Amino acid sequence: MKVLVAVKRVVDYNVKVRVRADETGIDLSGVKMSLNPFDEIAVEEAVRLKEKGLASEIIVVSIGDASCQESLRTALALGADRAIHVETSLETQPLGVAKTLKALVEKESPRLIILGKQAIDDDFNQTGQMLAGLLRWPQGTFISHLIRNGEEIEVTREVDGGLETLKMPLPAVVTTDLRLNEPRYATLPNIMKAKQKSLEVISAETLGVDLTPRLKTLKVVEPPPRKGGLMVANVDELLDKLQHEAKVI
Repeated sequence: MKVLVAVKRVVDYNVKVRVRADETGIDLSGVKMSLNPFDEIAVEEAVRLKEKGLASEIIVVSIGDASCQESLRTALALGADRAIHVETSLETQPLGVAKTLKALVEKESPRLIILGKQAIDDDFNQTGQMLAGLLRWPQGTFISHLIRNGEEIEVTREVDGGLETLKMPLPAVVTTDLRLNEPRYATLPNIMKAKQKSLEVISAETLGVDLTPRLKTLKVVEPPPRKGGLMVANVDELLDKLQHEAKVI
């Protein structure tokens, strides 16, 4: 079984982001970038499937400018077999990414696609669902457990009411939640080996995909600063403030 995993380079989750002075977006100058945490979980799950003998090859894909290759090399160091960089200078948005992945699926013919449920920079949480719709494949989103049984998979997904278990035939699309696994660290030998692994660079035009953004960001602003807390003497005073000042009860 060939597995395809999409990864994205995002601002590291430990970084406190700053808004540009003109409010057009996030200031990325001098900011540490890293592999999207949910995508790292997706790579780890694909590697575990291969270690169990349930996957034959892991292909990682990233879409964007040349800086994406850093994330692809990280994924290769974590255990992926080869990488594909779809090069574009345009802003990537869920529908364009889904169409690009669909074109790569037609080229590579994977049986399973594993995506992070969302990227922590835009939090769209749409690409996996759009890709499954374009391919007309079954999908399991927000999965916290995955088992392969022959030509079908069983996934446990997190829903508002608790947990839901689904069985679906392959090929299929799944998106990962935080509780699916704990990603491993890339060892120095594997980082060195990753430099020798195949990294193919192709253009979106070669795939016949139009990545022109459909969405326009009007303004990016920081949230208002949090106000300081207030100490109250007793429960009656607390209830009075909640009722008459905050008006939440």
